[in-house]
Amino acid sequence: MLDAIRWDTDLIRRYDLAGPRYTSYPTAMQFNSQVGTFDLFHALRDSRKAQRPLSLYVHVPFCANICYYCACNKVITKDRGRAQPYLQRLEQEIQLIACHLDPTQKVEQLHFGGGTPTFLSHDELRQLMAHLRKHFNLLDDDSGDYGIEIDPREADWSTMGLLRELGFNRVSIGLQDLDPAVQRAVNRLQSLEETRAVIDAARTLQFRSINIDLIYGLPRQTPENFARTVEEVINLQPDRLSVFNYAHLPERFMPQRRINSNELPTPAQKLEMLQRTIEQLISAGYRYIGMDHFALPDDELAIAQEESTLQRNFQGYTTHGHCDLIGLGVSAISQIGDLYCQNSSDLNHYQNTLASMQLATSRGLLCNADDRLRRAVIQQLICNFSLEFSDIEQAFNVDFQGYFGELWPQLQDMAKDGLIELDRDRITILPAGRLLVRSVCMVFDAYLEQHSRQRFSRVI
Repeated sequence: MLDAIRWDTDLIRRYDLAGPRYTSYPTAMQFNSQVGTFDLFHALRDSRKAQRPLSLYVHVPFCANICYYCACNKVITKDRGRAQPYLQRLEQEIQLIACHLDPTQKVEQLHFGGGTPTFLSHDELRQLMAHLRKHFNLLDDDSGDYGIEIDPREADWSTMGLLRELGFNRVSIGLQDLDPAVQRAVNRLQSLEETRAVIDAARTLQFRSINIDLIYGLPRQTPENFARTVEEVINLQPDRLSVFNYAHLPERFMPQRRINSNELPTPAQKLEMLQRTIEQLISAGYRYIGMDHFALPDDELAIAQEESTLQRNFQGYTTHGHCDLIGLGVSAISQIGDLYCQNSSDLNHYQNTLASMQLATSRGLLCNADDRLRRAVIQQLICNFSLEFSDIEQAFNVDFQGYFGELWPQLQDMAKDGLIELDRDRITILPAGRLLVRSVCMVFDAYLEQHSRQRFSRVI
């Protein structure tokens, strides 16, 4: 596994394009307003009939403080009272959705994201979890993957104890960078001690997994100071790490306009940061899962990748891609069978719609046969770094090379460049191509040319 990635600067410069992250295919860029609540009810009925297990995502949009780099759907407010009316509407949505499902469908995965989920008070968290348990079949034996995103500035030992009591067994901790100058530049002051305290609590309380998020490419970062952050994080020994490339898109995300673009590292510095980070993490025993993600060898993601069962959905890499994903809350996305649908991203519209006992579904997409085929191809490449043509041919009754004949010259060029190995039976992503797997997936994206690449982050 030490050769899981091979750094090739020339290859990276040529293939470091802007493109989707493929948490879905087709991507959310393809969603349209033709999809509504009727389609959602139809998909939920199919899920009920098939008795498919469930994955729930709950979006809590509130944050007490703004982080300038953030591109999430959030509401910045010091008024904790704003959570209560939102919770009322969220509980209505839970009730409306659950009545179209079978009470015996097990919730294998649960994730609270945001925003800052712990913006909610302890009583509000208890209230929300009680409502979820009332309407969904949440597991009581700690066998589910029940995770929550944590801002260490908004959590302490008592918070962590409450979360464990409520059934959470995984935490994802936002850290981003430990350098004080970088933290000031992005308005997120967070000490190593605060972060360590939350991790110590999680370990003592026997949370199953700890993930830490880092971002490279932030203002005032240098390869040297980011390497120090990575070293400190390695000492914390998280089970997983997400090392994201900061995409500076101030025309799309208003908070990013507060970042001084003159303080951003150069593309060459960003590449050096990533290269050093990979070397540090691999030396520390982490495995490269793909798409910014690293995990210890005994982590479920690493094991699933070895066994070629790793999957990907709107929550990133997962071992629960077989579940129907139900998104709850403002802007939340669901994936139920071949239907993608998203709630309104406007908080007032979301709350007002549910106040009238209507679901806030605003857009989505129903996959066609071509979408399903290409989704399977992209999923295999991005999760397992290989694709057996016979798997696709048997599943979809097509001749792979005939179906994708027009793409063959591009694939042959990638093979000549050393990104992939291409033969008559399979595509294998080579060590030099693994960092650029998104570029390989983009070859199979039928919609890519319809969109301005400026709306996507770069591969690296």
